[in-house]
Amino acid sequence: MAFDTKLMEILACPVCKGKLDYDKEAKELICNFDRLAYRIEKDIPVLLEGEARELSSSHSTQQDS
Repeated sequence: MAFDTKLMEILACPVCKGKLDYDKEAKELICNFDRLAYRIEKDIPVLLEGEARELSSSHSTQQDS
């Protein structure tokens, strides 16, 4: 089983409620506005602000949905 990219239509950043991008290679959901990355564990997104990884200012993402 793999992460269902159809979920991207309804998922939002828990901090700003904005759009998330899927980084397939890193298995993360990215909020470019807040510069946060949320991991996907066992095909389930962990959308907890305290569990998010801060992105460096040089990090750029490619949308892959």
